[in-house]
Amino acid sequence: MSSPGTARTQVLTASVLFGTTGTAQALGPGIQPLAVGTARIVVGAALLILVALASGGGLKLGGGDRRLVLLAGLFVASYQASFFAAVAETGVAVGTVVALGSAPAWTGLFGRVFTGERLARRWFVATGLACAGVVLLTLGGSAGGTVSVPGVALALASGAGYAGYAVAGKRLLDRGGTPEGVMAAVFGTGALVLLPALALVPTANLFTAQGIALAAYLGALPTALAYVLFARGLSRIGAGETATLTLAEPVTAMALGFVVLGERPGAAAVAGGALVLAGLAALVLRPEPKLRIRSRPAEAAAWAVADPRNRW
Repeated sequence: MSSPGTARTQVLTASVLFGTTGTAQALGPGIQPLAVGTARIVVGAALLILVALASGGGLKLGGGDRRLVLLAGLFVASYQASFFAAVAETGVAVGTVVALGSAPAWTGLFGRVFTGERLARRWFVATGLACAGVVLLTLGGSAGGTVSVPGVALALASGAGYAGYAVAGKRLLDRGGTPEGVMAAVFGTGALVLLPALALVPTANLFTAQGIALAAYLGALPTALAYVLFARGLSRIGAGETATLTLAEPVTAMALGFVVLGERPGAAAVAGGALVLAGLAALVLRPEPKLRIRSRPAEAAAWAVADPRNRW
């Protein structure tokens, strides 16, 4: 088993890889966003299936309902397609911050509606900050940037899709599925859902040398490798610390948008992005919760692994 330091490095590396997706798309050839998202999930799903098979556990879902796998796969398909469309419409920095900043709020809402989880005061504070930030991002414009209402709406849709995937995936893990098996099954389903889209959108540039290289990068590094690293890191350190480390993702995306792509959001948009990140931080920067097997089995299990003294 890896040390806590190695686990932190794994999660941090995964988060940085996640944050490169928008910039990679922007630097690649002009490919329709839906085609880019589909190619990423198809390549990533194939690699994740290979990882699951190589791990010896196969596509183990425990007692998970196959309909839940389908639902999670649909959410994967929706958040991928809407994310790349958002980045193309409103830029890497704004699109990534809105998508990631809204995801915790959506997750809390979905958890309350579908699993009956209680919403703490911290969730309402964080949601208020994130919403205020989205308003500033939308209305603040940019200095040479491309902040747009449709782009922000697409980013919000991406955040909602990711939240739905997270809630459904958590249920599958709670019912005994292995991380590798659940990821492979869910992303494989998402790939099957998205695959017909390649027949409906222009794909000429996707099958060029640059297009294939982009699809290979997105599928191999920010998808397959990143999700494997993330799952392994989560199994060794606490969920709260893991969530804190994932703040590297929006920071990476904003830094790459500024340095590599020359994006220059206006002052109001910068303030909006800061509020969105503050809302995200308000949710994740909290003390490690006490072990509560009955109410939060997945998180409690991860925490117990992180410190053997917490095991029963």
